[in-house]
Amino acid sequence: MSQPALSGAVSALEEALGVQLLERTTRRVLLSPAGERLAVRAKAVLDAVGELLEEAEAVQAPFTGVLRLGVIPTVAPYLLPTVLRLVHERYPELDLQVHEEQTYSLVEGLAAGRLDVLLLAVPLGVPGVTELPLFDEDFVLVTPDDHRLGGRTDIPRDALRELHLLLLDEGHCLRDQALDICREAGRTDGAAVTTTAAGLSTLVQLVAGGLGVTLLPRTAVKVETGRNPSLVTGYFADPAPSRRIALAMRTGAARQAEFEELAGALREALASLPVRVARVDSP
Repeated sequence: MSQPALSGAVSALEEALGVQLLERTTRRVLLSPAGERLAVRAKAVLDAVGELLEEAEAVQAPFTGVLRLGVIPTVAPYLLPTVLRLVHERYPELDLQVHEEQTYSLVEGLAAGRLDVLLLAVPLGVPGVTELPLFDEDFVLVTPDDHRLGGRTDIPRDALRELHLLLLDEGHCLRDQALDICREAGRTDGAAVTTTAAGLSTLVQLVAGGLGVTLLPRTAVKVETGRNPSLVTGYFADPAPSRRIALAMRTGAARQAEFEELAGALREALASLPVRVARVDSP
């Protein structure tokens, strides 16, 4: 800035503030008492503006700062090890914060801005939410080791009509999905259904105790049945009942491109699991 321009800017600031900031003589220029006081505040303001600009640059950098991920309980224990490893290795500057909640709570948190992105079963059918499909996974039938369907690989869906089925409590989307599968198989609402388990671990222990059978997503089988030799897994004949897992975000989210890239990375990372990775056409 030239000297005349600087003098004009200072004069304009003095006029705006209504105080004299400088003492001018023919030989030198000094800060007035008011100028000395305001200079301290001015430096603080300039420092704050500098920090603001630095923060804006950081926000523009992808995969930095906080990412609040919501995940349902029937996904979290089985996918999070892969998700966390991916974030640690590929996005080390990302501060990932995980919130495990049921679907209705996650969707509310997304709409309110409490959460940034969700990992859950779809379709949600919620306006204003965009779903980025990750994979499809089959359901399997978990039975006691002496059950007639245990270990079979060709179980027909209509076998679900009369089985004593154990399900999760109200509020779990997996319960609703299992009931939908049963209705599609011709099961009547009056068929026996026990709903005392709050989690899949409890559910399979009830099965091991001979209280009935249950449906598990394939990604949960190794963790939930591997510890108990009295449990047997049976597989349905094609096409097996299945569910789709996706990454969900607010439609038009400021970080949409970032979330789409994350979904692509997750598809690659989760391909080693017993799932069918979703195929997404390039734009």
